[in-house]
Parts: sequence; C-alpha cells; structure tokens
Amino acid sequence: MEGTVIVADDDRTIRTVLSQALTRAGCRVRSTGTISTLWRWIEEGEGDVVVSDVMMPDGDALDLLPAIHKKRPDLPVIVMSAQNNMMTAIRATEVGAYEYIPKPFDLREVLSQVNKALSRQQAQRGAPAPDTPEDKAQPLPLIGRSAAMQDVYRIMARLMTTDLGVMISGESGTGKELVARALHNFGLRKNGAFVAINMASIPSDMIEVELFGTNDRPGEDGAGKFEQAQGGTLFLDEVGDMPNEAQTRLLRVLQDNEFSRVGGRETKRADARIIAATHQDLRALVNEGRFREDLFYRLNIVPVRLPPLRDRLDDIPDLARAFLRNAEAEGLPRKAIAPEALDELRKLEWAGNVRELENLMRRLAVLCPDDTITATVVQQEIKARPSSVSGPSASGGQRLSQAVEGHLKRYFDLHGDSLPPPGLYDRIIKEVELPLIALSLAATRGNQVRTAELLGINRNTLRKKIQDLDISVTRGKKMM
Repeated sequence: MEGTVIVADDDRTIRTVLSQALTRAGCRVRSTGTISTLWRWIEEGEGDVVVSDVMMPDGDALDLLPAIHKKRPDLPVIVMSAQNNMMTAIRATEVGAYEYIPKPFDLREVLSQVNKALSRQQAQRGAPAPDTPEDKAQPLPLIGRSAAMQDVYRIMARLMTTDLGVMISGESGTGKELVARALHNFGLRKNGAFVAINMASIPSDMIEVELFGTNDRPGEDGAGKFEQAQGGTLFLDEVGDMPNEAQTRLLRVLQDNEFSRVGGRETKRADARIIAATHQDLRALVNEGRFREDLFYRLNIVPVRLPPLRDRLDDIPDLARAFLRNAEAEGLPRKAIAPEALDELRKLEWAGNVRELENLMRRLAVLCPDDTITATVVQQEIKARPSSVSGPSASGGQRLSQAVEGHLKRYFDLHGDSLPPPGLYDRIIKEVELPLIALSLAATRGNQVRTAELLGINRNTLRKKIQDLDISVTRGKKMM
C-alpha cells in the first residue's frame, strides 16, 4: 500500500496499533486524538485516506463528514465506532462514509479497507458522496450489538440508498418485519406507504385479489396491496406460502412493472419496492417444484439473513431491558432486571427467538412482585413452562404415553420436594395439542376441513384452537 493515512482516535493505544500496522504495510501515517486537528489537516490537503473514530472529545466525526466531502470530495473516510448499533451504520452510510467498521475491530479488515480505499482513490477521483444528515434522535428499530447483527446492519445500511428488492430470511420470531420496516423508514421511499401482506394468513383463492385488487365490489374501493403501496414499499411476508397461480402473476408484474385488477382491463403501473420474507428454505422449495425459480431470483436480489437469538446471546441484556421499557410505556409496572437473571436467560434455547423473549419480559413485568426481576423469578417462570424442560429425546420405539410420562417426571423432578404451579392440566394439554394440530395441518397441507376430519373435531373448534394456540397455518408444505 502507498499513500498517507490520517488516523483519528482519542484512544492512544488504538492510534498506536493502527499507526504501526499501516506503517508496516507501506503507508505514511499521521495520527491525532481530536476532531479539530483532523479538520485542519484535511483543510491543508493532508491524507489520502482517513480512518476515524466517531465519538471524539471535541465532536462527532459523522457530523464533520458533509464538510469533508464538500472540501475534499475524493477523500475516502473510514469510520469506526464502539456505539455499534444499526443507527450508527445508517448514519455512516447516509453522510457518505466509505466504510463503517464496528469496534472492537479486526485489524486485517481495517488494512483491507484502507487498501481498497487507496486503490479507488488513485483510480477514480472526484466522485461526490451523499451528504444528507441524519436525525440522531430517532429510536432504534433494531436492537443488538453482537457480531451477527453487525453483518445485518452493514448490509441494511448499504440498501438504504438503493431501491433494490430484498429477501429477508430467518426463523419465526427473529424480526423480519422490523428489518423490512427499517429499510422502508430510512430508505428512498420513506415518504410513501409501507404495506404488508402475510401470504400464510390469506386463503389461496383470495391472494390475487388482495395483491392486485378487484372490480367486483360495487361501491367499494377494490384497490389491492400493489395500489396501496404505490410510491412506497410492499412487504410480502411468508412468500414461500404463495400458491403457484399467484407466483406466476407476481412474476409477470415484476417483469413488466404493470398489473390490472382481478376482473378488470385497466392497466396500472406498479411502483413499489418489493421486500419479501420467509422462514422456509426457498431453494429447497424451488428444487421440489413448489416455488418458481425465476420468481426466486427476481425476489432474491439482495439476501438478508437474520440470525436466531441463540446465535446472538450477547444481545439478550439489551433486548430484555428494551422490552421492559416498552412494557412500561404501555402501562405495565416498571421493572429492572438483575445481572444474574440475564445470565439465566442466556442459558435458554429460545426456539421462539426474539418474540419469545419479548413475551417472557411482558409476563415478568406483570407477574414479578418486586421492582427488580431476579434470577429466582426467571427460574420459577421457566419451570412453569413445560416446553422449556430439556432432556434426552425418546427412543424410536417408545410409546407416546411413555414419552409423556418421562417428560412429566423430569418436570416434577425440577421442583424437588415442591409442587409445580397450579394449572398443570391445562398447560400439559396445550403442550400436546399444539404439535398435534400443527403437524396435522402440515400433513393436510393446511387444509382445515381435512384436518378437522383427521382429528375428529368440529371445524369451528379447530379454528378456535388454531387461534388460541397461535399456530401458523402453512399451505402447500407436507411435513409428514
């Protein structure tokens, strides 16, 4: 590497480490611990690349970036920050940072980014960067500082200044709609509407009407989601549940950028950014012939994968505290949470991901009698949930009654000489009903009439149980 790098950081140790590494790589280095000195050097024409911390004793480097780009439009600025949340990544992108690197940083990554910046600066000069300031007072739409979330933030930050289609994948409860809303609220179409449609919750014969509207409703506005999202964002949640006929029509709309209502002839222009989401493996559905390959590539322009909560356990304290603040804002009692209680939360598997953690925090906010949620309170709540009990799985030849008996024995053993909380019968019945109904629905490909017949219960009873147990009805996928 050849060139002069300005390193700005109020931490002397970081300045020393970066200066030594860049010098060994062949660069000339000037380092400072203040924004004022950094700006003076830039005014004097010093530096080919800047590597700067965000928060300095005399100012915020991101606030300075618009002035830097106005003075030196060809100067790449790499920013680093220990405040490594989503808003920092978005601010860095919006004010034209060449790259955003969260702290603690990987030295090899810093050197790699400096090398690329020097190469670009030497090959192409004079390209202006965006200089739109950001409102720092906005609340965080996503929470978490883990390494897994930093990757998500950086992808999202790059997407804010584009209109590209996005495919968000991740397990149920990871926050896919939150990501979609953040991409809209901080993107080019933030002044338009954000319209969401969940494919799994709409009867298959009504999906096209919901998407494209209809002229068969005299006296009513028959606009579909595409019309409602004109100039904004259309979020297609659980897109893997879309029936084949709707897939074909959606593909045609994405190709031609126009559509007509069901039963209508008037052609309307499609002007909405498409963000899709799924908890399923769409590539597997493509291989099985249940999802169009050409539609998959139309939707999957930029993939964003959300990590499950078990892969970002370090985010649990921030998430738990945020959920307790939200609960307080909604009128629930104000609660703090002890460090030991957070340690207990980190031990769980979190099959329901962030949504499960949020629900638990709400329950604890209501049920905990004290101002602080302790480890004992968390343990008691966990013991009251049979699904949280882990143990060796049943052998292949074990009867259902034996498996249930073993499960209940482990549950009673957890309480020692004490008894479990009252209401055990309803809790256990719910534990059995949920997988029974969910797997029966999967076996009938989501057909509720056939599922009711299979179970031998009334269809209205089935519908109520689906609602009470919060079971997601997925059409078209056979699990048994």
